[in-house]
Amino acid sequence: MRDPSVSRNAAGRLSPLRRTADLRRMRDEQFDVLVIGGGVTGAGAAVDAASRGLKVALVEARDLASGTSSRSSKLIHGGLRYLEQLELHLVHEALTERGLLATRLAPHLVRPVPILVPLPAASLPARAWQRGYYGLGVAAYDVFAGVFGAGRGMPLHRHLTRDGARHLFPSLRADQVAGAIRYFDGQVDDARLVVNLARTAASMGAAVATSARVTGFVREARQVVGVKVRDLEAPGEEPFEVRARTVVAATGVWSDDMSQMLSDVGVRPGFRVRASKGVHLVVPRSAITGEAGLILRTATSVLFVLPWGGHWIIGTTDTDWQLDRSHPAASARDIRYLLDQVNAVLDRPLTTDDIEGVYAGLRPLLSGEADSTSKLSREHAVVEPMLGLLLVAGGKYTTYRVMAADVIDRAVRRLGGPGRPSRTDELPLLGADGYAAAWRDRQDMARRHGVTAGVVEHLLERYGTLTVHLLAMMAAQPELAVPLAGAPEYLAAEVAYAALAEGALHLDDVLTRRTRISFETTHRGADSAEHTAQIMGEALGWDATIRQKEVEHYLAGVTAERQSQTMPDDATADAARIGAPDVRGLAADRRVELLEIDL
Repeated sequence: MRDPSVSRNAAGRLSPLRRTADLRRMRDEQFDVLVIGGGVTGAGAAVDAASRGLKVALVEARDLASGTSSRSSKLIHGGLRYLEQLELHLVHEALTERGLLATRLAPHLVRPVPILVPLPAASLPARAWQRGYYGLGVAAYDVFAGVFGAGRGMPLHRHLTRDGARHLFPSLRADQVAGAIRYFDGQVDDARLVVNLARTAASMGAAVATSARVTGFVREARQVVGVKVRDLEAPGEEPFEVRARTVVAATGVWSDDMSQMLSDVGVRPGFRVRASKGVHLVVPRSAITGEAGLILRTATSVLFVLPWGGHWIIGTTDTDWQLDRSHPAASARDIRYLLDQVNAVLDRPLTTDDIEGVYAGLRPLLSGEADSTSKLSREHAVVEPMLGLLLVAGGKYTTYRVMAADVIDRAVRRLGGPGRPSRTDELPLLGADGYAAAWRDRQDMARRHGVTAGVVEHLLERYGTLTVHLLAMMAAQPELAVPLAGAPEYLAAEVAYAALAEGALHLDDVLTRRTRISFETTHRGADSAEHTAQIMGEALGWDATIRQKEVEHYLAGVTAERQSQTMPDDATADAARIGAPDVRGLAADRRVELLEIDL
């Protein structure tokens, strides 16, 4: 638990000193719950367990949100298509979570985004049927979210004529639409939400360490009592044991690996996880004229066109993936597919020259009988394949809190004693407390700190009420008040803050996750690497050799990623992408059986 004399913000700082102290704790103490995985579910589980007064540790092999949780469509949503599949309980659950995030838990990170459902041009009877069918679905969406009250967090839907639709989205081809329905969902910077979750867990006493890879389980008889961990920032050191009464593996598409570590005793997980690749394109806001997003149906998936600051995000694909899970590669075929789908409704077709960035992520889907990944369940499951080990997998980003509560409920039951119920539905994340008042008074905050209102708004929408700490850094070190080289929408202070308070250890952590420079700029962060390395180096004590190594690793990754996106298919794209070395010294995270097949 947090020392009452220490502020919540200070207790939640993931600084270099804090990492050293937390690793020492992991060596010396026994925990009630040890969480493996620093994605949204793992970080959410750490928050849930810590909020119940349990002694918690969290380890992550790479960086917070470095897998699936930083590569989504950036939506907090109920999933309109799940209504069509009659998964009503899943829609209701997700919309409830959307309302909590937007109004109470993280209003600084989750905000409404308008989205149009275009109604295709057709005969009068067909248009009437389509408007009625889609209108009923969107109306049900609003009903499940709660039609009235502040708790829903989003405005209600509205029907639009063809002229009304093209007024909101002038780039829509007039011959392709007969009207539209506008509804709202939540938009989020997924990686930043995960960082806030991890910091919130740390503020309540959880020990948190990234670059800490689990290499095996510690067992006594037929019970898991801890894990073996290798500190990837100290490659010369031997793995050490972390003892825990319960181990929770929230490892997403790596879930099957956890059971393989126990293969010598014949453990079977109870479920299998399949990876579905989702690719997204990023284009400048000027490439498409519109004031709302789009949701389009395709033959194999749902396509979103979403406003993202000065950009548009276009995605996603939905294809089976069995190659490198750490760096899933987008191929030229993926990119062409997305361009073809979106160009069918745009008056000015997009080309590859319009693309600023591309990113790909893997959804962890529970395997079922269906062949298509788009039909696999988005439900989650919690199983205990061996005493002391709980696996949680499946689900969707929006319902991370429900998944976390479910797995910690199981942990509490097996720990015995009086079990406190989950209270994370009432626990604002760091930066959320007082956000509405801070946003209302943003002009005064700007005047007090001698910066523009635009700077304060930018910081508030990324850090909430923690903005005051960045402003204080800028006042103390004026060199941090300047824009970052190659990415003027970000400030140098944000890089320093990422290293000193948000657990960033490497250049990629900042350029890809603490900021989104790696896909928001045509140079993919290459023009920002030197300046970023200089700032991080001062915060983390890097010498010139380390700074150069970090820049070289990052640039090699950018080159490999660009090359992969010119390859014709998954196999060749994957081969190109894994050519760049991992700065954390990890080998390509490929499935052994595929390597054997290739041989």
